[in-house]
Amino acid sequence: MSSVEAEDLTKRFGSLTAVDRLTFSVGEGEIFGLLGPNGAGKTTTLRMLGSLIAPTEGSARVGGHDVVKDALRVRETVGILTENPSLYDRLTAQENMNFFAEAYGLADPGERSTRIRELLEFFDLWDRRGDKAGTFSKGMKQKLAIARALVHGPEVLFLDEPTSGLDPRSSKDIRDLMEELSRRERRTILLSTHRLEDAERLCDRVMIIREGASVIIGSPEELQRKIAGTPVLEIRLRGAPGRVADAVRALWGVIEVAVDAPSSRLMVSLEDPEASTPEVVRAVVGAEGEILSVGVVEPSLEEAYLRLVGGEEG
Repeated sequence: MSSVEAEDLTKRFGSLTAVDRLTFSVGEGEIFGLLGPNGAGKTTTLRMLGSLIAPTEGSARVGGHDVVKDALRVRETVGILTENPSLYDRLTAQENMNFFAEAYGLADPGERSTRIRELLEFFDLWDRRGDKAGTFSKGMKQKLAIARALVHGPEVLFLDEPTSGLDPRSSKDIRDLMEELSRRERRTILLSTHRLEDAERLCDRVMIIREGASVIIGSPEELQRKIAGTPVLEIRLRGAPGRVADAVRALWGVIEVAVDAPSSRLMVSLEDPEASTPEVVRAVVGAEGEILSVGVVEPSLEEAYLRLVGGEEG
């Protein structure tokens, strides 16, 4: 079952097409990444899906509700973290949570109090509940902002660059929390990011966007292999690899053999690495090559991404 569906979703601002005919769906409990450089249209896409702005053309449904005709129901269905956390610095963490809980319609004080405590404990903020948000670090503010987005129990969570500008420790904390939300609470998460580490670690599938248009959709592993190529067998040898390389090139299933003479390495591209590796090793040994190590080097999502966006900075 799809939690989010978009068909030919388009947004124009005057003569500028910010989002150009995006079509995709996101399954229940899936973490789906919108990956692309700044200005690619990721934030505009999330704003349309959250019924914050209307599309120029096309349609979208979130939790079964049309983003234009059922905008209020969509806003009740989703929790949104914008790039700016939009917290009230002069209010405490608990006061911020209480304010937004009331705004989302949690009228019962007992229910509201229980929900706020549950979330602040989940995000390790309960002990700081009485501190003003303005005294929090950026990582703590991000945690509080995500907790605020979850206070009304939304089915779908939209996160816009949640680790942008955070130190490595805070970034890891936020990624861990996203994984737990997906796994433990089965939240559907739409993650907008230009950080490849986040997409590669967290996302079940990724849509790479460039200049508002979808370039490709697939799991990180699928994109790595489709775009960056097949895995490469790396063989480190003792001594010159030239004679050994000729023996390997003669094997069936070998696409290419690259020789790195200074480091005595062979980089062997194979049609089927799993099936062909034993034959390659036997050929190396038969050619009197002394093997120091054998390993498979997987193509990275970074390679695939840079090939598609032309090396643009994120």
